[in-house]
Amino acid sequence: MEFKRSFRIDTTDWPCVYSKVDSWPLDGSADCCSWDGIECDEVTGRVIVLNLSSSCLSGIMSPNNTLFRLVHMESLNLTFNSFSFSSIPYGFSNLSKLQYLNLSSSNFSDELAISRNSPRSLPSSMGNLSRLIELYLDGNNLQGQIPVSFANLTQLSVLWLSSTNLSGDSLEWVVNLTKLTVLGLSDNWLSGGFPSSFVNLKQLTYLNLSNNDLHGDILGTLWSLKDLEMLGLMSLDLNGVLDVNDLFTLKNLRGLWLSNNNISFTKSSINATTSKFAYIYLDSCNLTEFPRFIGLSSKMRELSLQHNIIQGIIPRLIWNNSKESLQYIDLSDNLLSGFENNQTNLPLPNLKYLDISFNSLEIGLPIPPPSVMVYNISNNFLSREVPTSICEVHSLTVLDLSYNVLNGTLPPCLGSIGPLKLLNLARNKFDGIIPRVYPDSCALRMIDLRENQLSEIVPRSLGNCRMLEYLNLGDNQINDTFPFWLSELAYLKVIGLQSNNFHGPIESHLSQLNFISLHILDISNNNFKGEFPSNLLKRCHAMKVMVGQDKLAYLNINELLGMTDYRLSISMTYVIQLMNKGSKRDYAKIPDVLMAIDLSNNKFEGFIPKLIGDIKLLRMLNLSNNLFIGSIPPSLANLTVLESLDLSWNNLVGEIPQQLAYLTFLSVFDVSHNRLSGPIPCGTQFDMFGSSSFAINDGLCGSSLPNKCTNGENAPPPPSYFKVDNEKECPFDLDWRIVLVGIGVGFLVGIVLENLIIDEKSMWFLHCSKKMAKGWKKVRKALADKKTCN
Repeated sequence: MEFKRSFRIDTTDWPCVYSKVDSWPLDGSADCCSWDGIECDEVTGRVIVLNLSSSCLSGIMSPNNTLFRLVHMESLNLTFNSFSFSSIPYGFSNLSKLQYLNLSSSNFSDELAISRNSPRSLPSSMGNLSRLIELYLDGNNLQGQIPVSFANLTQLSVLWLSSTNLSGDSLEWVVNLTKLTVLGLSDNWLSGGFPSSFVNLKQLTYLNLSNNDLHGDILGTLWSLKDLEMLGLMSLDLNGVLDVNDLFTLKNLRGLWLSNNNISFTKSSINATTSKFAYIYLDSCNLTEFPRFIGLSSKMRELSLQHNIIQGIIPRLIWNNSKESLQYIDLSDNLLSGFENNQTNLPLPNLKYLDISFNSLEIGLPIPPPSVMVYNISNNFLSREVPTSICEVHSLTVLDLSYNVLNGTLPPCLGSIGPLKLLNLARNKFDGIIPRVYPDSCALRMIDLRENQLSEIVPRSLGNCRMLEYLNLGDNQINDTFPFWLSELAYLKVIGLQSNNFHGPIESHLSQLNFISLHILDISNNNFKGEFPSNLLKRCHAMKVMVGQDKLAYLNINELLGMTDYRLSISMTYVIQLMNKGSKRDYAKIPDVLMAIDLSNNKFEGFIPKLIGDIKLLRMLNLSNNLFIGSIPPSLANLTVLESLDLSWNNLVGEIPQQLAYLTFLSVFDVSHNRLSGPIPCGTQFDMFGSSSFAINDGLCGSSLPNKCTNGENAPPPPSYFKVDNEKECPFDLDWRIVLVGIGVGFLVGIVLENLIIDEKSMWFLHCSKKMAKGWKKVRKALADKKTCN
């Protein structure tokens, strides 16, 4: 029970599946051998097995933990817990009878050890666990050297040290482990020559050395390991021409991972008629043609040749002998122009993943087999119409036909493909209407139809897609009013209606709407009119309250594909194009902290409401080219992470609020072509904005403008720090002249800086911002009393 009390139970942590220790009695009563996760020796009653994998444990694993008193333990599994980045304690060496030890992906790390100048890396005493048969330490940030004492673990059959940040300039310790059948050393900092004595590891069936800095005759050494079934040598800077016949000396080889090397294969005759290859990954190898040995396999499951320079047609040989077994094909980012004999119906009944994007295909749309779940053929030169037979691919989860020259009307059945989650048809030449049939079971999370010639209205049945997160209909010819029913979609984060023929007012219809998850709203370049849609902003909860922004992440879809032996994780990020600094900018990834509103180039009129200051997480605001009147609301100063503000080409009057000087992330500012007057803010990043930001406002004056202010008109500089009476001074009280030296960096830099602030000082920031708010009126009064700028 002391062990249970030494950790917290965190059911919110991602590896958490089921907290086994929660079922243990609090008072420690009853026989512990009956507790969940524990097995005991039937004769002695001593604990010999402890399996707490994915048990939601959280906390520091100390060297004197009661766990290390269980000296008769033979099997210990603590994988997928969170041990708070503590080092792997030397106490494990007490468990001298261990045969199985699994600490994979449990947040062990040397971060705390480094900060405390404590011993780092794996304790050398782990080399005393001489009975170990299986050892799993992968997926932890261990750092440091691999102890040479590991050479004493001569009974090891399985050793996983992948993705641990371990280093070392010699692998000589490995060659003593002659019973190894599985060795995973990938994704580390191992360097030095590859020992020829590796040939002693005759029982190896799985070897992964990928993503290290090893050199020497690696391949020449490995050809003698006749039992190898899986071989991973990615990103090892291998060069040269490989003799295919050497590969076939490894008669049991089923998997070959050679991606990110500079290799080619001999064209000599192959002394074999069949092979056992099931997995071949040759990405980024500078291949200029399809390796011929691929066609010899009758059991191929996964083939990836992406990011090479293979030209010409796709030959049938790559699947001729593996029609029944192929599940995964990735030929993306090559120079492929078509299929052999113009074949467009692929005879692969069990194919689940097909990616031929970023090629030079100049054909009609090939229809994948009905079993395909992910189909990406974007960024080609596909033409003609999309046949309705695409809807017969009943397993489709992802369909990406974007960036082609497909035309005609869209098949009405597209919205009825049951499992479909991502539909991307952007940048084609489709015309006609948006498909109008979306069943109640609609699973769509992303719809991207931008930059086509689609017309008429947005179908109301899209409201059945209750999981929809991203809807981009921009740059079409849609003639409709604002689709108010979109607010019923609780997960909707991105709405893009820009550059269409949308029209009519928005404000008067929004009393019951609730865009609680909205991150980005772009309705620019339409014919909307009426007052500013302030009721819409009242309900944009995600733009007001910071939730879970402790690290930089992106809006995306994650999907798991069920393959034969495992589940394949697929991640697809959303994209958006926004006006920034007067030009369109493509965001290939949308950071989840990006909050943007673009109402530009419409006919909105009236005043900009004060409540605009309530959407405090906004980073981009564009209200340019409208008919707004009145003054610029000082509440804009509440948007403390705002990076881009465009109010140009309106009829705004009055002064620029001096409080805007405190928008320290602001790098784009434009109020040109209005009727503003008075001094521009000075002494901050406003000194860095050029005169074009203030052009055609005859009443404005300032040091960066042709019209200089007289002494009575100069804007007061901001105070050097905020301080609230009778309050403790805030740790963010910095001299503006020092802080603002670094202001004016680009948009994405601002996002990164903001995330650093959130990550390191979020509580300080929130505490002090409240104190700043209390003293705001005093600050404004202080501004008026300060000495004027020169």
